Amino acid sequence: MVTDLFFATEVSYDLLKELGKLCRKACFFKHKAAGHLKMSLEQLLPIILEIQETGAELPPTRLSQLVALTDKLRQGVKLVQKASESSRWNVYSNLQLSKKMEKLEKSISKFLNGPLQAHILADIHHIRVECGKRFDRLENFSTRLEQRLGNVKAGQDRVAYLEELMKSVEEEREGFGSGCSLGNGIKVGKEKVKEMLIWKEDLRVVGIRGIGGSGKTTLAKEICRDKQIKSFFNKIIFETVSQSPNVEHLKQKILEQIVGTSSTNPYEPVPQWRIRFEQRTRGPTLVVLDDVWLISQLEQLLFNIPGCKILVVSRFWFPQIIESSYEVELLKEEEALSLFSQSAFLQDSIPVTANKKLVKQVVEECKGLPLALKVIGASLRDQPPLIWRSAKNKLSKGEPISESHEVKLLERMAVSVNCLSSRVRECFLDLGSFLEDRKIPLDVLINMWVETHDLDEVDAFAVLFELSDKNLLTLVKDSPVGDIYCSYNEISVTQHDILRDLALHMNSCESLSQRKRLIMPTRDNVLPKDWLRNKDQPFSAQIVSIHTGEMKELDWFDMYFPNAEVLMLNFDSHAYFLPSFLKNMPNLKCLVLLNYGNSTAFLHNVSVFSSLTNLKSLWLERITVPPLSRKTVPLPNLQKISLVLCNLNESLNGSLGDLPVIFPRLSELTIDHSLDLKELPSSICNVQTLESLSFTNCHDLVELPPQLGKLSSLQILRLYACASLPKLPHTICGLKKLKYLDVSRCVNLRSLPEGIGQLDNIEKIDMRECSLIMDLPLSVLSLKSLGHVVCDEEVANFWKEAEKRIPELRIEVAEERFTLDWLVD
Repeated sequence: MVTDLFFATEVSYDLLKELGKLCRKACFFKHKAAGHLKMSLEQLLPIILEIQETGAELPPTRLSQLVALTDKLRQGVKLVQKASESSRWNVYSNLQLSKKMEKLEKSISKFLNGPLQAHILADIHHIRVECGKRFDRLENFSTRLEQRLGNVKAGQDRVAYLEELMKSVEEEREGFGSGCSLGNGIKVGKEKVKEMLIWKEDLRVVGIRGIGGSGKTTLAKEICRDKQIKSFFNKIIFETVSQSPNVEHLKQKILEQIVGTSSTNPYEPVPQWRIRFEQRTRGPTLVVLDDVWLISQLEQLLFNIPGCKILVVSRFWFPQIIESSYEVELLKEEEALSLFSQSAFLQDSIPVTANKKLVKQVVEECKGLPLALKVIGASLRDQPPLIWRSAKNKLSKGEPISESHEVKLLERMAVSVNCLSSRVRECFLDLGSFLEDRKIPLDVLINMWVETHDLDEVDAFAVLFELSDKNLLTLVKDSPVGDIYCSYNEISVTQHDILRDLALHMNSCESLSQRKRLIMPTRDNVLPKDWLRNKDQPFSAQIVSIHTGEMKELDWFDMYFPNAEVLMLNFDSHAYFLPSFLKNMPNLKCLVLLNYGNSTAFLHNVSVFSSLTNLKSLWLERITVPPLSRKTVPLPNLQKISLVLCNLNESLNGSLGDLPVIFPRLSELTIDHSLDLKELPSSICNVQTLESLSFTNCHDLVELPPQLGKLSSLQILRLYACASLPKLPHTICGLKKLKYLDVSRCVNLRSLPEGIGQLDNIEKIDMRECSLIMDLPLSVLSLKSLGHVVCDEEVANFWKEAEKRIPELRIEVAEERFTLDWLVD
């Protein structure tokens, strides 16, 4: 008995000893790893931001890499903070945190040793080729920089390496910085605003003001990129307010960024003690509020926080609040000529073949406004002298532009739109239907143009490129637009708010009931009063765009739209009652529901769908999709469904067995960023009309139905970034009409089906970032129609034999994309 007790005591003592060692080891490694990692991250993050924000137009892939890396580095800082706050006695947690931090450090080191150096050199060459003669100094700079990079030793500290690199970049930026196209005016303005922000400590709220299109936002972004500003302020927060913001959500978002944490409840206020504590420990913060319209909005977004300065960017002056303001200067004659020439002639000065007097007359009428110079210049590019003279005469009829004459600015810029062909002009005017300061989904835009202007998709893309070339919209893309298999959800469109104002201005020339586009220009809780006054007569509008908060049944009134083909319902709420006047839209072809709230919205009055017998396209975003049945929602002509950021559980557990009956002509189904999709109902496989099936960014999707091979009409199958999907059903080998298979970023996918060689019509396979695929089935040698494979370098080696056997096959090695996804909980 005594022996047993002694043995047990000895074991307990040894166990406690080992446990003590483990505690000390966990605590030691946690603090050591946290200290090293914190120092590295705090040095590295601003340097990556410098690279990202130098102002050069980098290729989209590399730009997205830097954005992703920046986000992950910020998450890394949070990880270090979490480790620092962890109790020393929480052994398990400390060991786990230490492992995560070690893994993060290795991943960053691997990226810095490999892809980043190559990306920097590639981007320098890209800038040099794109800019040509415009930046002669850049040629010498890139040569010197390449020499400096070549001298870097393999063992050199990577943070020091990047600091040296960015020092070189910063030296050159002073000479030809990203604001050079706007001349000395932006430099003078930057120095004046910097003086207010840094040296005048008594100023808490300062402003930048100027008329629309004068370059206010450009100046504000230049200030945020400035080296002195970034070193003075610990944190810089840039948020766009716009004409119709959700102020409560915006205020909470800014506070969360100040504090550095996010709340699960967007309406739960951040405690004041937490805000003040963060400010004392983290230093001063700069909050930039861009595009502020109303003093009431500004008053709600002011933060009485020590060390917090607010920069207000607005067309208006708010002397009651803003203590000191800088008014943006318009461009001088020489600067205006240079900017106009870049847009009209694609060079910095007027070419010798041009009529210099006429060019100067047109530039003079633009009154030094950068946006007007760019848009009008692009509209006259390659036009004959007769058009130039006509434009000059129309421009000269306007009065001088000043703060109180923005309507005249719109009338001047309308000259550029009137120079377009009637079809392209009508497509431009459609852009007013979308909300300001929001990305426009390309799929929605193309559908709108196809349905309302009788275009096919090729013609719609031609219009898109023409408007982009004329500076009337901006394309934001992550994949090549020219690829016939590119996904539209990877591409979006943005538009300057003045250009939207121009579209609204030109749309409002007709009487309300006769307008082709009936648009709510700003968000409101009720429908416009003039709509109510005209509700007893039919509206002629083809396109109707409504922007509200939560709408209940009694918030709507009846209206009649006999010609409406597109209805856009933009809202911001957790519940939404569909308007009953949908029954009064017999020709509706395209219905778009965009919820801009923080959570998905529940739809009410779904039975109104049953009246939409001519509906062809349905786009739902941030919606909890309700159960469907043949009794409530028979849509006989619906061909295209897009569900983005939607909850689908209720639908999947409902009566989707009736899917072929509810949607007898469905040809395209897209589900992107589903919040709860784990497996697909087998009834989808009964929709014999499906030609395109896309499940993208559905991270919880673990299984595809085995009956997938029954989709005899399927030509496109996208499974992009379905990270949990382990395998493809072998039945997909029976998809005889399949032309495109995308399994890229399916990081858990281990193989392609053995019978894939049976896909006689397959033309392209995208399998980049499928790192677990270690071999290919022999049957790939039978894919005689295969012309293009996109994959990583390791997988490309497996395709070499197929490349010899298939005459037209091209193997494209995808650029490696660095990610730290394991950091995300």
